[in-house]
Amino acid sequence: MHVHVISGEGEAKYWLEPEIELSKNHRYTRKQLKQIETLIEVHYDELISAWKQHFRC
Repeated sequence: MHVHVISGEGEAKYWLEPEIELSKNHRYTRKQLKQIETLIEVHYDELISAWKQHFRC
């Protein structure tokens, strides 16, 4: 499972399992990546649930 983060400032892909891990980054700073990762951690359960619902797992 993974999540894409896209904004006017850049684009990134994070794996959610087996652990949260940056897969790709385009133009985000280290500080922005840390903020994104923190948001992913806070909303982890919601992201997993939405992923499973979207893909009917």
